This record gives sequence, structure tokens and C-alpha cells, in this order.
Amino acid sequence: MPKQKIRIKLKGFDHKILDQAAHQIVEALERTGAITTGPVPLPTHIKKFSVIRSPFIDKDSQEQFEIRTHKRFIDIVDTTSKTIDALTNLNIPAGVGIDIKTIGV
Repeated sequence: MPKQKIRIKLKGFDHKILDQAAHQIVEALERTGAITTGPVPLPTHIKKFSVIRSPFIDKDSQEQFEIRTHKRFIDIVDTTSKTIDALTNLNIPAGVGIDIKTIGV
């Protein structure tokens, strides 16, 4: 049977909360004896918006806004039955999106 990796992708708008969640996940996995790599920071996606301040007199004046989406991923190389239980029982802070996938190696 081929070994399987588990990849956890984290997304969030606040990088401090995202790093805190990643640290919490890595700590829980190391307590169960799993071998992990990461958290690996991925490039930040920046979405920019320009909005007209006023439709009449000040229509040449614009305001700029941006939304930054920070991403991290953690690979679990060697898993045990305790690792999956630890992952399901974690309390992750609000504002962090998690995607868990298995990868066949």
C-alpha cells in the first residue's frame, strides 16, 4: 500500500491569527507523534479596489482598498490514528479557513 500524506491548507485575512492556528495544529500533531513539515507560507493574494469618492463634483478623486489573503500549508508525512483524532478535536480561531486533503505518494 502506498504511503499517504495529509496536506492541510490554511487561509485567512489576518496573518497573526493564521500563524497562531498553524502553530496550534503543529503542536497538536507533534504531541501525537506525527512527522510534519511546515507551516510553509505561500504567496499572499492581494485584491485591490478603486472606488470613486463622489459621483458628482469629486469624481476624479478615488479611494483605494485592498484585501490580503494569506495562505499556509502543513504536510503530515507520517500519521497515526491519534493524529486524525487530534485534528478533529482542535479549536481553531475564527477567521481561518481549513482544507484537509490526502495525497498519495
